[in-house]
Amino acid sequence: MIRVDKPWGYELHWAKTDRYVGKILHVKAGHALSLQYHNQKDETIYLYSGKLLFEIERDGQLARQELRPGEAVHVTPKTVHRMTAIEDCDVFEVSTPELDDVVRLDDRYGRVEKQ
Repeated sequence: MIRVDKPWGYELHWAKTDRYVGKILHVKAGHALSLQYHNQKDETIYLYSGKLLFEIERDGQLARQELRPGEAVHVTPKTVHRMTAIEDCDVFEVSTPELDDVVRLDDRYGRVEKQ
């Protein structure tokens, strides 16, 4: 298992093949991942523990929904989305293997590339 530290918590990569990747994201309360989208990566998010604010683009607008343990969201390529932990969260993410396919639109940790 590979641990990748992030400013919002950490990722545990528990499965990686040429067809899929499995990760556990631990997001600390009050922290958020980037507002982002993926050009190719297709992912499904499952909230295992905690409480999470999930923002996802629907019909050109960012819709906000609060996720509770046991709830899941499918994020298709080109869909803008962001996760913010209301409480400490453990999120299972299963995706296609394009791990570097992240376009950050906004990031509270200064990780947006200048165009």
